[in-house]
Amino acid sequence: MSPIRVLVVDDSVVVRRLVTDVLSQDSDVEVVGFATNGRLAVAKVAQLAPDLVTMDIEMPEMNGLEAVRAIRRAGHKVPIIMFSTLTERGAMATLDALAAGAQDYVTKPANVGSVQESLAQVADNLIPKIKALVARRPVRAAVRSSASSASSPSSSASSVVAVPAPPAPRIATRPEPAAHAIRAVVLGSSTGGPEALSRVVAALTHAPPVPVLVVQHMPPVFTKQLAARLDRLGPATVVEAESGTELLPGTIYIAPGDRHLEVQRRSGVVRTLLTDGPPVNYCRPSVDVLFGSAARVFGGELLGIVLTGMGSDGRTGCQKLVDAGGTVLVQDEPSSVVWGMPGAVAHAGLAHRVIPLVGVVPALERMLASTSHGDAPSSRGGVA
Repeated sequence: MSPIRVLVVDDSVVVRRLVTDVLSQDSDVEVVGFATNGRLAVAKVAQLAPDLVTMDIEMPEMNGLEAVRAIRRAGHKVPIIMFSTLTERGAMATLDALAAGAQDYVTKPANVGSVQESLAQVADNLIPKIKALVARRPVRAAVRSSASSASSPSSSASSVVAVPAPPAPRIATRPEPAAHAIRAVVLGSSTGGPEALSRVVAALTHAPPVPVLVVQHMPPVFTKQLAARLDRLGPATVVEAESGTELLPGTIYIAPGDRHLEVQRRSGVVRTLLTDGPPVNYCRPSVDVLFGSAARVFGGELLGIVLTGMGSDGRTGCQKLVDAGGTVLVQDEPSSVVWGMPGAVAHAGLAHRVIPLVGVVPALERMLASTSHGDAPSSRGGVA
């Protein structure tokens, strides 16, 4: 398979060199061009047809957000990864870019001791995302006609025949458990998650009658901005979680970056708990940590939802939730940016339903409407 062709867009020669040095370490990735501003990036996308673009945010003439919008208006569907600073301004601009059509982001190295450490940090974050986002492109095999086989090595690449990948195996879902009380909803997402969460929150017809706890893989600062943005979209109250908060119905709690979000029962009331334990699945916050703690506190009176994301965070937590008698919904592959997390749950046989993103809120609201919420909190009290 040919290398993944990447266009690097950044006005800083230092950053362009850093990204190029990182990508050159992997034989599966090739830098095919550069652009120093958004206007040039739009032209280069049309000229080079790259498999993926890394996009800076702050640039002269046309910034990264404007470039993403222009690329999408031109009809190009190339995956775009934003290269962001770990600041409030960078977080806001990155979320705007994700809403405009970028698929993911990485943060630029900050407070790193050496060039080698900077290279390692960028490589660890960027290369897996590039491979995950380009994983679903058609497989191209070197199958040529007899005429083209006799031609010189410089023959046009158009003679290569696209060989489609074999169809994916059918996913078997679990029989749904008997109707039961749902006292809380837990949700996990990663790559593509901010936009998926935006669509879910905006589609709610009313505030959920139970608390909703969310782990979205994001660094500090970003999660606070995400919560504020989601809070403006729908009927639910959305906040970045703080430790010791009494859970309330109609409220969505977003795990803060670099902190695990758990729940615990204290004096008969269920509250949030933020911890600094080691990363789980290389993630902090971790979906597995949240789902596992919720299963311990609520037992089977839980609904778990896993949306788009790379990796397998959430699979172990869903196992605990299912073992406790809870229900699990996962986003389907066609509507996911990356079908890593939901796919891991589905392939493990832990999903009761595999549904498109547009079906998540209807399914959620039907399930909450058709079941008793037990001793779910009223608008003035916490979960007992």
